[in-house]
Amino acid sequence: MTTAPNRRFQHTSHWGMFTAESVAGEVIAVHPHEGDSDPSPMLGNFAGSVRSRSRVTGPAVRRGWLENGPGPTERRGSDEFVSVSWDELTELLSRELRRVVDTHGNNAIFGGSYGWASAGRFHHAQSQVHRFLNQLGGYTKSVHSYSLGATGVIMPHVVGTHSQLFERSTSWDVIAKHSDLLVCFGGVPIKNTGVNAGGSSDHPTSGALNSFRDRGGTIVSFSPLRDDLDGECDWIAPIPGTDVAIMLALAYVLASEDLHDRAFLDRFCVGYERFEDYLLGRSDGVPKDSQWAQEISGVPAATIVSLARRMASGRTLVSVTWSLQRIKHGEQAPWMGVTLAAMLGQIGLPGGGFGHGYGSMNEPGMAPVPYPLPTFPQGRNPVSDFIPVAAISDLLLSPGEEFDYDGRRLTYPDIRLVYWAGGNPFHHHQELPRLRRAFAKPDTIVVHEPYWTPMAKNADIVVPSTTSLERKDLSCTRNDAVLVAMHQVVPPFADARDDYETFAALADALGFGEEFTEGRSSQQWVEHLYSQWRPAVDADGGNTPSFENFWADGHYRMRTQDSLILFGEFRGDPDKNPLGTPSGKIEIFSETIDSFGYDDCRGHPRWYEPEEWLNGSRAEQFPLHLIANQPKTRLHGQLDHGAVSQASKISGREPIRLHPDAAAVRGLVARDVVRVFNDRGACLAGVVIDSGMHPDVVQLSTGAWYDPLDPADPDAMCVHGNPNVLTPDVGTSALSHGCTGQHVLVQIEKFDGELPPIRAFDPPVLVPRSQADMSPTPGMPSTSM
Repeated sequence: MTTAPNRRFQHTSHWGMFTAESVAGEVIAVHPHEGDSDPSPMLGNFAGSVRSRSRVTGPAVRRGWLENGPGPTERRGSDEFVSVSWDELTELLSRELRRVVDTHGNNAIFGGSYGWASAGRFHHAQSQVHRFLNQLGGYTKSVHSYSLGATGVIMPHVVGTHSQLFERSTSWDVIAKHSDLLVCFGGVPIKNTGVNAGGSSDHPTSGALNSFRDRGGTIVSFSPLRDDLDGECDWIAPIPGTDVAIMLALAYVLASEDLHDRAFLDRFCVGYERFEDYLLGRSDGVPKDSQWAQEISGVPAATIVSLARRMASGRTLVSVTWSLQRIKHGEQAPWMGVTLAAMLGQIGLPGGGFGHGYGSMNEPGMAPVPYPLPTFPQGRNPVSDFIPVAAISDLLLSPGEEFDYDGRRLTYPDIRLVYWAGGNPFHHHQELPRLRRAFAKPDTIVVHEPYWTPMAKNADIVVPSTTSLERKDLSCTRNDAVLVAMHQVVPPFADARDDYETFAALADALGFGEEFTEGRSSQQWVEHLYSQWRPAVDADGGNTPSFENFWADGHYRMRTQDSLILFGEFRGDPDKNPLGTPSGKIEIFSETIDSFGYDDCRGHPRWYEPEEWLNGSRAEQFPLHLIANQPKTRLHGQLDHGAVSQASKISGREPIRLHPDAAAVRGLVARDVVRVFNDRGACLAGVVIDSGMHPDVVQLSTGAWYDPLDPADPDAMCVHGNPNVLTPDVGTSALSHGCTGQHVLVQIEKFDGELPPIRAFDPPVLVPRSQADMSPTPGMPSTSM
């Protein structure tokens, strides 16, 4: 018997460059890039992933849709699927797209694709589907992200930009060399820095923090979780959701003790006086002093006063993680962080000022490249309708209803078809029972997926996609120096196809095939993107290789813009380099936001009492504050079936961390399986005991594939441990409608029943085409244009 040869290929992913070993169409080992100083352990999920039992092996159509035609139904998520040929899938799907467009208009299609998908620049799922839908005539889109829904709206009003807070943030080398004190709200979670959209050739955060400490720097971490900051730090564990109150109290000390920089506030900011009236209690009779903050947050007043004085005595950087804006009133934390940094007067100085997202991804602190990235063109969307990304359930459940958004009054369109490629909303979205009911409303749901994720199981038409390991591409990102040749590691699995092939066939059936492909194969597109990228680099003295040599070498290192200081140019000359705000300055008070009249987001940062917090009345019924943060063992929900992710499970369930006191009160020990519940839903999880957390806090990561005990019941318990059955589906405010899935109140009890099996990674029942009704699907017109 001949053994298949062991082959090695260079590739990359969102969590790093690597070399993959493959045998007989499967990845058997992954080796991190030699130049990576701190490779992500998530790379270990790749081995065995290509031929996982969760793979979609061929085109599939939900049986009820095939036999009864398009229409709302509650059978999604529990119905059988029918295996069909590629030709039949192309015919059915192209006809349904034409029916929806001709009958209801292009705004009846929601291009809901959201997620990380491939790190490749060409085989990027969202770019592929959006190009296709734009050429079809457009679609209703979503804006911003679950990660940054609140920040994406508030920060352009405050500092005139959103993306530059990350793309051109103060570099790690500057912080290590110049900062004295890092005050980190939400810590700097190293686990999240394993990831960057488009990949990373290096992960320097841990090393940079160590260099900072070695020079004598101090880190203060405000977080209910000790491990939100690796290594030595001053850990302060407040009541979750009270960071804004703490920041206000720090600001109160600065103002009341004349430690704030009035010259900076006068020259570089507008509206401080209005804010100070609120801060000192002149406008509402409530001084936001340290005693006030202690009663809200549990942080001792003396600790707050002492820290404020330390912040004013040296070079201080105020950091706010992205997690703090994924809660109700999430706009306030980054806005207040900027305000606190402005009062210190160090914005634009080396090692001082403000940072947003350090520890949230491997982008803040990283040096950017000065060139545009190779990009697959998506074209123009003729449809103007859009929603905030976290409002998908509202969209589907409330067609025709008006809603507020960033000063505008918008209307939810009537969606008849959802087209999803490259994402899993059952990871990102809140209150999954409500999402299940929302997904029962459209006529048709289409999903491109390599795996039978929860989203695929809730679809009508499932298109089997290749993974990045099964195709050729190139990859780079804004804040990494390396352009990577993504070599094909294994052949396409079973009957899977690249999304580009699928859309090319659909476009051809609908009459715009040549417009979609421009006469290029996927390989020709990859070469074309490279050829478009080269001139800008060569004009900068880059001396790029030919495509053939680049492909053989495997990567190309670009110039980066090192040692950046956020808003350094603005600090140097605010008249020549104004911010993109109406005033050209930092807007501590925003006349624009104030003019909107929103009760939940007014003209300056302020404290709003949370709905889900330990000092509220709801905590009497649900006394534990659950933090649903990002996992250490995977990227969101990707490759949850991988070895690293599976090794963290307890009896097959997602682990939940409890403080020893919380466990003892409930008679729990390590590795017990518990029921986590509130009035929205319930899930099972496996107990981990951890003293490094606030006593009334529990932590359950997002990303466990949703696995309802009864797939036909939207309210069924998730037996695998997805916390989004518990989280409320409400927006941060009328300003942005950002995601609020980070915090939720729960109760926990030991689960004493027989443990139900984990079926999250099992395919649905698939029946041959011959067993389904062969009659034409009702209401399906011809595809002729």
